[in-house]
Amino acid sequence: MKKIIEAATFIRSKIDKTPSVCVILGSGLHAFGEEVTQEISIPYADIPHFPIATVEGHAGNLLFTVIHNVPTVIMQGRLHYYEGYSMSEITFPIRVLKQLGIQYLFVSNASGGLNPDYKTGDIMIINDHINFFPEHPLRGKNYDTFGVRFPDMSETYNKMLIQKALSIAKTHKIPVHQGVYIGSSGPSLETAAEYRMFRLWGADATGMSTVPEIIVAHHANIQCFGISIITNESKDCADGKITTYTDVQKNAKSSEPLVRTILFELIKTLHQ
Repeated sequence: MKKIIEAATFIRSKIDKTPSVCVILGSGLHAFGEEVTQEISIPYADIPHFPIATVEGHAGNLLFTVIHNVPTVIMQGRLHYYEGYSMSEITFPIRVLKQLGIQYLFVSNASGGLNPDYKTGDIMIINDHINFFPEHPLRGKNYDTFGVRFPDMSETYNKMLIQKALSIAKTHKIPVHQGVYIGSSGPSLETAAEYRMFRLWGADATGMSTVPEIIVAHHANIQCFGISIITNESKDCADGKITTYTDVQKNAKSSEPLVRTILFELIKTLHQ
């Protein structure tokens, strides 16, 4: 807790507006941060105890801005379990930002499509998730200042935000799916057998992030919204096609403007 307070105190000394929304940018989605007026940018490396993002395309900055009159902080780069970080390290930024006063968490990611109806470039609004990580982000001492020891997870993704996002997508003629995201440790992509297992479990898309951050945010009574870009289509049998990280980034960028529109407009509704 001491490290959380020290990091939050440092950040608070650098900003003049308390953010109410945090947006986490996934792989290939960095353009969102380039489209806003940059007020203050703080590298993760400058923040006490803050882990450093090591994955290509994850800049590793906290960008403080105002979107539609809503003070917002953008995480330009997230932390992943496969980078070698513990769950407490991965979710450390969420608890620091909660200490600063955020009320909403909007998470974006690049995902592999499991649902056979999903195609590369499609957008999925997350309405639930499956936690397939080997370590739970709430394992260890519970901090009562954040939330209860045994949080209910039956409505993790805010229904009001989902409905608003669906309405925004309809208004802007953006096709979207609703579905279940399954998070696993990575860095390897799923095998054909794992694809079949995930589908039997009811998952529509898979990735290597999001779930830890969402669990910790929900535990801290932060209202959560998640959105995925389908960057590759998982297969139930080998077909000779190889998916690379370059493919993931390229395919995410192709649909990023649509996700950006949904997120910008969703933030706008918070001020209305």
